[in-house]
Amino acid sequence: MMKLHPMKTLLAGTAIAMAALGASADESVRAQEAAAPAIPEEVTDRIDARFLDYQTEQHVPGLVWGIVKDGELVYFKTSGVGNLETEAPVTSDSLFSIASMSKAFTALAILKLRDEGKLYLDAPAEYYVPELRGWTYPTTDSPRIRVRDLLAHVSGLVTDNPWGDRQQDMPEDVFTEVLKEGVPFERAPQMAYEYSNFGYALLGRIVTNVSGMPYEDYIRTEIMLPLGMTSTGYDVYAVDQNRRALGYRWEEGAFSKEPALGPGVFGAMGGVMTNADDYEKWVTFLLDAWPPRDGEETGPVKRSTVRELSQGLNFPRVYERDGLEEGETCDVAMTYAMGFAVSAECDLGTTLAHSGGYPGYGSNVLLMPDAGVGIFAFANRTYAAPSRIVREAALELAKAGEMPAREWPVSDVLADAYAATGDVYEQDSLAPLDGKLAMNFTMDASIPVRERVLADLKEQAGACETDAPFKANGHLSGTFTWTCENGQMDGWLLMSPNNPPLVQELDLSFTPAI
Repeated sequence: MMKLHPMKTLLAGTAIAMAALGASADESVRAQEAAAPAIPEEVTDRIDARFLDYQTEQHVPGLVWGIVKDGELVYFKTSGVGNLETEAPVTSDSLFSIASMSKAFTALAILKLRDEGKLYLDAPAEYYVPELRGWTYPTTDSPRIRVRDLLAHVSGLVTDNPWGDRQQDMPEDVFTEVLKEGVPFERAPQMAYEYSNFGYALLGRIVTNVSGMPYEDYIRTEIMLPLGMTSTGYDVYAVDQNRRALGYRWEEGAFSKEPALGPGVFGAMGGVMTNADDYEKWVTFLLDAWPPRDGEETGPVKRSTVRELSQGLNFPRVYERDGLEEGETCDVAMTYAMGFAVSAECDLGTTLAHSGGYPGYGSNVLLMPDAGVGIFAFANRTYAAPSRIVREAALELAKAGEMPAREWPVSDVLADAYAATGDVYEQDSLAPLDGKLAMNFTMDASIPVRERVLADLKEQAGACETDAPFKANGHLSGTFTWTCENGQMDGWLLMSPNNPPLVQELDLSFTPAI
């Protein structure tokens, strides 16, 4: 391998056991195809098999799953029943509790109020919830909890999943008394990530106090309804009960119905009930915030604000996750942002995800904004969140080449520099870049040295197709690959931060054909 830059290294780039449910597999499995299917059948068959196996193994009465791609629901499927007594099948209209996947709605409501100038993320939460002013903190030097700390679960409050999942219907006046009494802390705020449902209930109170209306009314009228989510809300008793996928527990070889949780304070952390028809609109809206671009805002919240849901407070955790094949593993770095856990992983790139687990329900959503793809699934069995299967579905799509990253448009300045790079190679000279080089370029390596390296590269590579597409990484950098007579030439082009941008780095790396 040889390089044009002599001093640096190139950047290298099922079916459920239906006898127990009193229905046949044929009756329970219902596929709903999009108008223009975009995923090969052999891929969706593998994905379906994973969900159906999960349904059987985990004793899930009813399961729905869908794939959103480039603004469309390109695949959706259902299996099983929403009511064991009536044997009514689950459909795209069946209403499920999505539990903690509700947190993203609360987080976006906070950001929307910030956009409206009604609150500040770095303000102490007690500015908006006066009952917090008398709280006793763990140490005398503990900072006060900020609104931002609540969003990212770094408030110092203790993890409360088992307890919090049973608090949804807590009345406002009871919550007020709890706040007045104060709560114990696990640690000082801003020290570590620790998941807190109580913290998101506090965010709901902030939305209520700042907006002047109950948090559920603000979120529904300002976010859900503008998106067309007319069947989505927080009151299980206000919906058509025939549309509900009833929640069940599997215990000692039998199903039992879980009691419904009515509306209340803790609904801000887990109270949303929705269906697939509505939820795909939510997923589409979120994914549409990427990439940043010019153009009219069409949603109830600005695209740049939606992208803030992926910004955390840098308390990362690292996990090892299995791949599709036995023995395959992937290191995943994760941090909690705002209503989503954000990961960087080897197989899927940047992801936003959240599970929901409640008495009677389990759910999961996984967004891959760089590819414009989202996958979600709802189940009606206690804590049956199919997060592993949703991720495996994403891996199946990636393996099949169905999730290419969205391409950045090539800016004029990059296009001009890239065209000159091709001329440099054709002419065996850096002269085509005259007037386009940043001041560091000749200081890092002289023109004669660079041209000698270029001559060596060309001797090995031979003629190259220098008009190959350029792949931008942003407005000022990118990569390219040329097919040459004797192998492959990989290149990296980086412009300077001054105006106009000039070429500060150009690397060429040749790999001979085997």
